[in-house]
Amino acid sequence: MEHLSDELLIESYYTANELNLSPDFLNLIEEEIHRRRLSHKITEKRPV
Repeated sequence: MEHLSDELLIESYYTANELNLSPDFLNLIEEEIHRRRLSHKITEKRPV
């Protein structure tokens, strides 16, 4: 995941949530988001 841009990582998070993908996979994405200190960029719903 370290090769993904920040924007693509955030987009992947929203898409994975919308598709109800594995909680383990979502957790991996969330861990990378936190590692990059991007938590402030995610909300419960995708921004419009």
